[in-house]
Amino acid sequence: MTARILIADDEDSLRWVLEKGLRHAGYEVTAVGDGESAVRAFEAEPFDLVFLDVRMPGIDGIAALARLREIRADAQVVVMTAHGTMDTAIQAMQRGAYDYLAKPFDLDEAVLLAERALTATRLTQEVERLRRGLHAVWEFGSLIGRHPRMQEVYKTIGRIAGSDVTVLLRGESGTGKELVARAIHHYSRRAGRPFVAVSSAAIPATLLESELFGPERGAFTDAKERKLGKLELAHGGTLFLDEIGDMPVELQTKLLRALQERAIERVGGEQSIRIDVRVLAATNRDLEAAMREGRFREDLYYRLNVITLHLPPLRDRRRDIPLLVEHFLAKHAGDLGERGVAPEALDRLVGYDWPGNVRELENVIQRAMVMATSGVILPEHLPIGPVSAAASVTADTTLEETIERRLMECVRGLRERSSANLYDLMIGLVEKPLLRAVLRETGGNQLRAAQILGINRNTLRKKLTEHGIDPDRLDG
Repeated sequence: MTARILIADDEDSLRWVLEKGLRHAGYEVTAVGDGESAVRAFEAEPFDLVFLDVRMPGIDGIAALARLREIRADAQVVVMTAHGTMDTAIQAMQRGAYDYLAKPFDLDEAVLLAERALTATRLTQEVERLRRGLHAVWEFGSLIGRHPRMQEVYKTIGRIAGSDVTVLLRGESGTGKELVARAIHHYSRRAGRPFVAVSSAAIPATLLESELFGPERGAFTDAKERKLGKLELAHGGTLFLDEIGDMPVELQTKLLRALQERAIERVGGEQSIRIDVRVLAATNRDLEAAMREGRFREDLYYRLNVITLHLPPLRDRRRDIPLLVEHFLAKHAGDLGERGVAPEALDRLVGYDWPGNVRELENVIQRAMVMATSGVILPEHLPIGPVSAAASVTADTTLEETIERRLMECVRGLRERSSANLYDLMIGLVEKPLLRAVLRETGGNQLRAAQILGINRNTLRKKLTEHGIDPDRLDG
């Protein structure tokens, strides 16, 4: 996106020349003639860089600099002064200025300084993206799952992330709707811009409008200063509207208008402010029923419901529970120490219905890791209710997944060992019951068993001897 630069200087000629030079360099430029106008413009639009004169009518540049840094701490500001004293330079740098220009200055010098300041901003943002990326390894790790329904979720994220299409995420509480929203933002072209989340259920209805649109000073009793709302803070990025089904109807109308016109008015204000946001919404409510009952606007529903993504409850993808358990054990090992899970405890985790879904599973694993001082999580360490009688492990798992789950238990804790002869050991453990099962099926007929196994009869005899299997005593 093209960088946006604000110029504040009371000299018309200098302002005109600097604006023309920066526009020629490819930047979007807004120019104003005093400190108050600079602060108002900066509040209205998140500029990437500000050129700020020191001596202007009203508040001076140093005071304006402090106000700009209060509005946004990471703002890049270059101070301009015809009084290039050491004291002015020190004050400017102490207040957080990126650099200063002593008048008169060469236009090329100003353009080069703008390029350096914006490069510094991009590098800072890149470092922050990398930091968030490391966190996302754990954060997005909770999207672990091989179940076909989760595979569909991944495919949909891949298809829609690159566009600005509005997405409605539906699913029970704790299924990871905000996590999916963050993943969509992370893989979108807006990834370097803000991701702003607001929950309609977590904020009282009387305050939600101010939270979304921001109040002007004096808009209500406690509004002692202008404050940017979530819609403005998300400018250029993504706005995640969680629990959209809990939003009051009267506020739904104002939100719909803002999304359609791509502009807002602050609470108590009259100025129209342009916004550029991608909207992702989420709910665990039955919006269709809410529309029939007049609690949710149909036009807002259709505005949000361009793409719908359903997240499955954890009880419908039980085969993913062992993978999630492994992930959470690794995630919290640094704080709580490495832990293993006893087979009986894992069976109980897989059989539980998880009304709180993945969020509840992580909380249970954390608590169990604290309680399992011996290093192994046992059933008594799990603060969960009874296992569902209908929740058989085999009901939702393939043979391969069942074997893999058991193998995970066997290999846990071996990463530090140089050798455990694990391959031969595991092949032997699988081969013996396989031979016994096939011989039982053929009634001890070794020729037929060899045909089913795809090996010759001599090889079968050799393996029976190795494993101590007597074809005539298979029940022993």
